[in-house]
Amino acid sequence: MGNNGNIAIRCQGVTKTYGSGDAAVRALRGIDLEVQAGELMMLVGPSGCGKTTLISVIAGILDHDGGDCHVFDNDFTAMGARERVQYRGKNIGFVFQAFNLLPPLTAAENVAVPLLVNGVKRRAALDRARECLDRVGLKGREHSLPAQLSGGQQQRVAIARALVHEPKLIVCDEPTSALDHSTGHKVMELLRDVAVGRDRALVIVTHDARIFEFADRIAKMDDGHIEKVVDSHAEL
Repeated sequence: MGNNGNIAIRCQGVTKTYGSGDAAVRALRGIDLEVQAGELMMLVGPSGCGKTTLISVIAGILDHDGGDCHVFDNDFTAMGARERVQYRGKNIGFVFQAFNLLPPLTAAENVAVPLLVNGVKRRAALDRARECLDRVGLKGREHSLPAQLSGGQQQRVAIARALVHEPKLIVCDEPTSALDHSTGHKVMELLRDVAVGRDRALVIVTHDARIFEFADRIAKMDDGHIEKVVDSHAEL
């Protein structure tokens, strides 16, 4: 874990409710969580306990209803829509459970999207994308369309896309779910090296106990609360 004492993420009393009245679902019920710069934090807990909602709030994809959430001292609720999109595009990388790859684009083009959005010239963006695909073990598949790739390969494309612009924060929803044990470990080693190397932070939602060892700390969630935060080697 980073030892500089900087807080990358600070959530205090964060709440999120979907719907209203009798149909209201309280997804987050007062989340308190701090993630240090240089730390890999995992969120674990049963399906439906609020893990994906929490990382969506942290990443500025969802607005929370109450409490405070700061990411590297920035408050998304204080930003306009355009400012928020620009901040996310430069500083946050996402690995979604559904991959969210664009079907008409090749693997390299999909990976290059964050760079192109940030104004990098196409040739330089594609060169960097190919380097990232090589790092996740997909050298030679740069020109493949998503439909020509296996689920595990698509997942690695999604991970390369999250890493390509060297964001300060990476959030991942089940990044190893479609990967075999060996590939999952290689991807986690890459995520650790990239994400926690230079005052960055990585938050991973996972059910995969095989990768718990890569965490600095693990936050156990249930029913919209964080029950406890433990070191990765401690008993959950």
